[in-house]
Amino acid sequence: MTGTLLQVDDLSLALTRSPRRKTVQITVERDGQLLLVAPPDVDEECLRQFVLEKRFWIYSRLAEKDRLLQAAPAKEFVDGEGFPYLGRSYRLKLVDEQDVPLKLSAGRFRLLRSELPQAREHFIRWYGVHARSWLAQRVADFRNRMAVSPGGVKVQDLGYRWGSCGKGDWLYFHWKTILLPAPIAEYVVVHELAHLHEPHHTPAFWLRVERAMPDYAQRKTWLDEHGVTVEGI
Repeated sequence: MTGTLLQVDDLSLALTRSPRRKTVQITVERDGQLLLVAPPDVDEECLRQFVLEKRFWIYSRLAEKDRLLQAAPAKEFVDGEGFPYLGRSYRLKLVDEQDVPLKLSAGRFRLLRSELPQAREHFIRWYGVHARSWLAQRVADFRNRMAVSPGGVKVQDLGYRWGSCGKGDWLYFHWKTILLPAPIAEYVVVHELAHLHEPHHTPAFWLRVERAMPDYAQRKTWLDEHGVTVEGI
């Protein structure tokens, strides 16, 4: 497997060649990155022609992702506003007294009215704490069957990425992962654990994912199609 960058007009594609690959495939990642996977014997001119033939499909997918990102409405910290957690929406209730600035109780997010100026920070902090606990448990659930020993779990803002692997085999996840439905968030966990064996999206990588999660393809499709629309705050 080898990797490089292929420039076709105004399109830049991360090219990966794999001896296990029989056909050429283009993938548009969540962050708009273009991935091109091809067998070793396909020459560059053929790859360029393939990209040119698919360019209108590529532009359509990129435009759709931009449209979905722009369409996401900003959250308002008012009574009744819905905030997601593990795929469900919980209404916000402003309260005048409670022991912490923000908590999820009796099916509602409850926020101290006096903390409204810092509401967004409180939500991100709450999501981050709960994401780390939930994701660490899922890592523990899958690590043995995937024969990996991650260094630990950290949660932070990763921009357009759901997860990544860092130095010392630490796993990093976006705090927004906890907003996804639980089965989709589990797929993100398995995806990153597989990267501890295979750093690139080779056929061997996807085989490891499939062994740990036989229905990963359906979960991946959901994430590709709907992940960009996950509500922020």
